[in-house]
Amino acid sequence: MLRSFGALVGDLLIALVFVSIGLVQHGTPLTMQNVSWVAWPFAVGVLLGHLAIRAWRAPFALWPQGVFVWAITIAAAMMLRTLLGEGTDLSFVLVAAGVTGVLMLGWRALALFLTRGERVSPPRPAPASAQQTADATEPDSAAPDQDAAPQRD
Repeated sequence: MLRSFGALVGDLLIALVFVSIGLVQHGTPLTMQNVSWVAWPFAVGVLLGHLAIRAWRAPFALWPQGVFVWAITIAAAMMLRTLLGEGTDLSFVLVAAGVTGVLMLGWRALALFLTRGERVSPPRPAPASAQQTADATEPDSAAPDQDAAPQRD
């Protein structure tokens, strides 16, 4: 539960970072009103993406969760921006898709790397038939060696 919430928060933070960088680059004041106005279509897209792909099942997975959350985020955000009459020039769509893709998939890849030790499973025992075959081919060390000379006390 905590990881799925963390994945949602991570994706929402990526959307906020992307919007904030864009506002600063275009000389728009970085106010709460400007950030929320530009970011809400992306936030709706993130929420839709998480719900549509059921990202809570594997919140850090790159495929399919990460890729689909990213794709749904971009599609929903661009659809909402178009409906509102905001800019959706091809260059903006490409930059938004590229930057959010690298960031959304990048943090997941980092999370997978940092939590790799938690996913290592203990070695599985060999199947019973394989174990019996291995036992049958090994010499029995408890049986006396027939070639050895008898011991005298």
